[in-house]
Amino acid sequence: MPPVALLARIEAKPEHAEAVAELLLGALPLAQQEVETRTWYAFRESTTVFGIFDTFDDEQGRQAHLQGPIAAALMEAAPRLLAAPPDIRRLDLLAAALP
Repeated sequence: MPPVALLARIEAKPEHAEAVAELLLGALPLAQQEVETRTWYAFRESTTVFGIFDTFDDEQGRQAHLQGPIAAALMEAAPRLLAAPPDIRRLDLLAAALP
């Protein structure tokens, strides 16, 4: 079980919601290339609210992800596409049910 995670809440400006969805869909291949990212999920909560949940074996993996291309693309697009800066929370996992 990966012991650490990130949960990011992303709120798009209404006129840019589909662009944010496309940005997240396009990030999947980048997440698949990150050797220290164990799981990566992008999701949509409502018309304009999105999120990312990802897990890592340790803090080193989490830091590598935060300094990687997905975070860079999100922060670069934030002023133009997002209603507010992403709300990124660091989590310690207690339990997981995995296949």
